[in-house]
Amino acid sequence: MSVDPRTPVVVGVGQAAERIDDADYRALSPVELAAAAAQAALADCGANAEQIAAALDAVAATRQFEISIPNAPAPLGKSNNFPRSVARLLGADPARAVLDKVGGQGPQKLLTEFAAEIVAGNADVVLLCGSDATSTLRHFAKADNKPDFSETIDGQLEDRGYGLEEFVERYTVIHGLTGATVQYGLLENARRARLGLSKSDYLQTMAELFAPMTKIAAKNPFSASPVERSVEELTTVNASNRMICDPYPRLLVARDQVNQGAAVLVMSIEAARRLGVPEDRWVYLHGHADMREQRLLERPDLGAYPAAVTATTEALAMAGIGFDDVAAMDLYSCFPVPVFNICDAFGLAADDPRGLTLTGGLPFFGGAGNNYSMHAIAEAVAFARSAPGQFTFVGANGGMMSKYSAGVYSSTPAPWKPDRSAQLQAQADTAPAVPVTEGAQGPATIEAYSVRYDWETRTGIIIGRLDDDGSRFLATTEDEDLVALMSDGDPLGAAVTVRALDYGNRCSLR
Repeated sequence: MSVDPRTPVVVGVGQAAERIDDADYRALSPVELAAAAAQAALADCGANAEQIAAALDAVAATRQFEISIPNAPAPLGKSNNFPRSVARLLGADPARAVLDKVGGQGPQKLLTEFAAEIVAGNADVVLLCGSDATSTLRHFAKADNKPDFSETIDGQLEDRGYGLEEFVERYTVIHGLTGATVQYGLLENARRARLGLSKSDYLQTMAELFAPMTKIAAKNPFSASPVERSVEELTTVNASNRMICDPYPRLLVARDQVNQGAAVLVMSIEAARRLGVPEDRWVYLHGHADMREQRLLERPDLGAYPAAVTATTEALAMAGIGFDDVAAMDLYSCFPVPVFNICDAFGLAADDPRGLTLTGGLPFFGGAGNNYSMHAIAEAVAFARSAPGQFTFVGANGGMMSKYSAGVYSSTPAPWKPDRSAQLQAQADTAPAVPVTEGAQGPATIEAYSVRYDWETRTGIIIGRLDDDGSRFLATTEDEDLVALMSDGDPLGAAVTVRALDYGNRCSLR
């Protein structure tokens, strides 16, 4: 098939990782991890790596964990221009350096964005990269002999900011929604409420969803926790699998202690030919889409993720396939609920013989910060090359089931096509929204909840509905009887009384 020479192709992928207990552990900085992955991507092209590095028009990077929150400490120091620091180690000086917003959908969204830039003639050769060294940062944080990762480098930088305003607001923060685990716990329990499952039955289904992923993680050399685990291990709460936020024991949440980097190299067919990249390295993006979800508290069904379903449907439709035609996939698995939503919508089983992950999943392979799906794309490209003509799917999730980017990959040549994300988003933005009462007062019912076991005082976090008008609110509680019900019983649908105070809403049992 003849395609336009401006068609973008992924020509190189690379990954790098190290663990604290590795015999050859080197305490690589985030810049060094990303550069190591980028060097691997350059080598993966099968052409002259130095020439390709010199040809880079742009380097776009995801944000590391320690620079994803304003004024967050960087105990070992950091680069003032992460993408240019990576480029410097490659011997490259691109015209454009980009540091993206916070969001796990970022790697797939960046690839789609810069593929379109290539089609438009605004770039020929682009490197996407990212990393996290959270394990090393924690290991040395209080040490006397800590390494210094500080670096100041001159040059242009398009810093897109944090983007936290897209899914974090004062109202949620003052009610204890200060981390992903508690927020996803609310969404998870909302899905459980819809399905009518008991706490024990739902825990079992979460473990059955994730246990097969551990088999893949155990065989992945880049995995942060290469250990195969049984369903029983994942459901048994003990000292090494403690409860963090209801309904999650530690082993069912994304592992944020990792030292990992990944990179993807994309260029036009014209540039690939000029630089001597063999055609057997080329992988095409057959389908893609990016969607944004409603504000958390306004969603009619807190346990559902229609934006993810729409993005996935659009990407598959662009590729002209259904999910049955996908040979391998990676579904973003920071917690079970975003995976469940894709499985529910497309009829996928937890034990699907294709597997639901290419890496081993975020709790087991590792998933700090925003760069996990760069690893998923690297694995998808490798699979596409190994299975010519087959399709691989990457679904990348950001925020609190807030943003979803999807991509379909294959070695089969295909022309570049724009997606319909803008039109689909305009339609989605007209969906009904649940009214929210921020200062809630009176009798109410618990709609969803979580319990913060990670705080000094065990605290219940509640999303409720006021009895008088059905509007939704957030509240916290330290009421002994209510916290006991939330910890040891099942508070879904329980009758409560909410009081609006200057520092937030508080709940107690009626």
